[in-house]
Amino acid sequence: MPDTPKPDTAAEPDSLSRREAMLQILRVGGVAAAATGAGFWLNSRSTRPVPSSAEQVRKDHRIPSASDWPGLAIAQFPAENHSAEQGEPRTLVQKVIESLGGMSRFVRAQDVVVIKPNIAWDRTPEQAANTNPELVAEVVRQCRDAGAKRVIVTDVSCNEARRCFHRSGIEAAARSAGAEIILPDPDMFRDIDLGGVMLKTWPVFIPFLEADKIINMPIAKHHGLCGVTLGMKNWYGILGGQRSRLHQQIHQSLVDLAGFMLPTLTIMDCYRILLRNGPTGGDLEDVALKKTVVAGTDPVALDAYVAKAYWNLDPEHLPYLQLAANRGLGTVQFEQLAVKMSQLS
Repeated sequence: MPDTPKPDTAAEPDSLSRREAMLQILRVGGVAAAATGAGFWLNSRSTRPVPSSAEQVRKDHRIPSASDWPGLAIAQFPAENHSAEQGEPRTLVQKVIESLGGMSRFVRAQDVVVIKPNIAWDRTPEQAANTNPELVAEVVRQCRDAGAKRVIVTDVSCNEARRCFHRSGIEAAARSAGAEIILPDPDMFRDIDLGGVMLKTWPVFIPFLEADKIINMPIAKHHGLCGVTLGMKNWYGILGGQRSRLHQQIHQSLVDLAGFMLPTLTIMDCYRILLRNGPTGGDLEDVALKKTVVAGTDPVALDAYVAKAYWNLDPEHLPYLQLAANRGLGTVQFEQLAVKMSQLS
């Protein structure tokens, strides 16, 4: 990627104007205008006391930070152009990964990579309840090209898994790109000590325990209980057991899960977003076409940015964000990150 000229610090706008400029990008699709001056500134188990047999398994899948690359990348097609989407999701993923340094920065030869989309619901891509299948397929391709030994796509669905994987389009798209598809199986969970404040021991789906690298691929959606479901909420899909119990302390649960997973990369699907009646959706009137992908290595900043831009939710409305920041998992002050913005046509 060509070197991006650094802005004149004397002319650099203050943090408020940077914040508003970044938000305007997602709200109205004004990447091109903003980027010119922006550059880089921009069910059978439940909680219980930890038994002696619970395993102590915790892997940090993150890569070292690098000042050469932005912390946040945004790519966008003009949403007002309602032409056919063929190829657009794939191009968006290519652009954000390129902006972050390329997939070889995140995935090395012989890595076992697990990609975690949202495949929770028996819905079609147009209903925006699951991650866009074209986005998933492109990430699979890039991991394979980077030399990954295995690329696994999986999730622990809420609706019947086989139907979710099929109807979402993710199974076919990911398989065609060279991924292994693993459906949840009751025999493929292990009791793990998550070491959380609220979450102690819980059955975790084995592929997430054995990965060298994990790529989180949530879709941006409304959520009736906690306001939105974004990157950190997507980690519910690593667990078995009676996950509805986690809703009793949902914000702390989200932080406990995020602190356990520590992903290599987060790629947020904002191609279509579910503005209302989430997380299951179903009515196309609740779906907004945004043709955008946001990616980065700070999961807290990604959630904070998208929640503010699309739902006008600040960290005080989403307690899990500040709890996660307090635990050192990222920053809620997304405007302080170096950002690469790309308008595609």
